[in-house]
Amino acid sequence: MKIARFEPWSLVDLMQRDLNRPATNSADSGWVPAIDILEDKSGYLVRADLPGVNPEDIEVSMESGILTISGVRHAPTRKEDTDVRRTERTTGQFSRRFTLPETVDADSIEAKTSNGVLEISIPKRPEVQPRRITVEAA
Repeated sequence: MKIARFEPWSLVDLMQRDLNRPATNSADSGWVPAIDILEDKSGYLVRADLPGVNPEDIEVSMESGILTISGVRHAPTRKEDTDVRRTERTTGQFSRRFTLPETVDADSIEAKTSNGVLEISIPKRPEVQPRRITVEAA
């Protein structure tokens, strides 16, 4: 006979962990990657932790001032004779959306991935400088 220890606060801890998870803008999202957004005078840099996600499974799009990062992390294939004892790595679809300011140059956005980190470089448009018009004599 196995004796199980009763821990009344374990349910409360589980609920608190679920409440502390970041919310997403997509109802069908399976997990939420961690994102850092950095800004300097030339533009923005978005870094997303996407370990185990193939670059061909990542989609980055920009439409109407909204940057969308979405994709899927597939579950690893297992041998038939292997029993799973514990699984903590989340798989499935993900989606994150960010509203960008009007100062960004949407046509020059670049994305690359290295060592499980997606980096999206979003340059700012050059500031519009007043132009002096020379008046010539006729």
